[in-house]
Amino acid sequence: MSVTSRLREIRNGLAREIQVYRLVLRHERTPWITRVLLGAAIAYALSPIDLIPDWLPVVGHLDDILIVPLLIWLAMRFVPPGVVEECRVWLRTIRS
Repeated sequence: MSVTSRLREIRNGLAREIQVYRLVLRHERTPWITRVLLGAAIAYALSPIDLIPDWLPVVGHLDDILIVPLLIWLAMRFVPPGVVEECRVWLRTIRS
């Protein structure tokens, strides 16, 4: 497998996960804490304001690499069982 195809596969996987998280946000059984944490992860990822400035070598991007996945992981721990799978199945059916 070439590097280009592997990067494309990773990109497609990330795009799919983002769509699943969007569906989880809209799901009626998603608790408010999950909505807040996922919203914070999205806002932090898109915000030009960081806890550690990006112009600092390595450390500047380290906060993005740690904080966003941590917020997503924490948010998904509060989602009731089955909601994420429902969203994944729904996403697969609309793509087919």
